Amino acid sequence: MPIRSKLKSTELDMTPMIDVVFLLMVFFTLVLNFAAADQNERIKLPVSELAQPPELPPTEPITLHVLDDGNVIYNGKEHSLQELQEPLDHQSRFLKHMNIPADKVTVIIRADARGASGQVLNVIELCRSLQLTRFVLRTKQEKD
Repeated sequence: MPIRSKLKSTELDMTPMIDVVFLLMVFFTLVLNFAAADQNERIKLPVSELAQPPELPPTEPITLHVLDDGNVIYNGKEHSLQELQEPLDHQSRFLKHMNIPADKVTVIIRADARGASGQVLNVIELCRSLQLTRFVLRTKQEKD
């Protein structure tokens, strides 16, 4: 008489665990990409003792990175000041089409500390010509 094992084979179903791992990977990938969208490694922010953290996140932000040579990075592409007018005008018209008032749009300017302040003023004047009037200038807090 053959001896039969009374142990049942136990198999572990890994499908739910793999699904959870993939969902977590997708979640963290999206979160990290959104956080990196407002940063650019070519910009070295100026240091200011008056810098304060923002009170509220800006509504409908438009982030402009002003390089030390006067060019501006917008939506991941580098533009000269003249070339920047077309994409900003397009964005302004799109927001107007979506019934978002101009006073709800905040232009975040991250200017390189090595650049001239006149370059930032030129960017602000361009934005004002497109009826964008709310601005935030990014700096680093001075550490004690």
